[in-house]
Amino acid sequence: MAVSTNFREGIEDRLGAVVPALKLKAMFGGIGIYSGEWFFALLDNDTVYFKVNDSNRGDFEAAGTGPFRPYPDKPDCSMSYYALPAHILDDSKLLREWAARAIAVAKSKPRKKSSRKKKKA
Repeated sequence: MAVSTNFREGIEDRLGAVVPALKLKAMFGGIGIYSGEWFFALLDNDTVYFKVNDSNRGDFEAAGTGPFRPYPDKPDCSMSYYALPAHILDDSKLLREWAARAIAVAKSKPRKKSSRKKKKA
């Protein structure tokens, strides 16, 4: 799980041009990508993965890409992120559309309540 500096910077430049409030954060050897507070994509092994559900998964499958598999020794273990087709990165209009759909998927997930309990004074 590594991301080269050049790859990260290139993706940050491209997404920064089309995604509002873009933030990249290191996590578990990869990079989490946010639009504001919404975690919608990740980078791993110099590959971009966008968040998917039933509303946009078909686009990725039609383009021939597959899910993010964080554990090479566990091929059945995948996450709800699919590899972004390479040609999307070269077209800012398409990149904006695909990113907007991934952000919408992130926003559709119910927010988890904090498990921390407040201490009484």
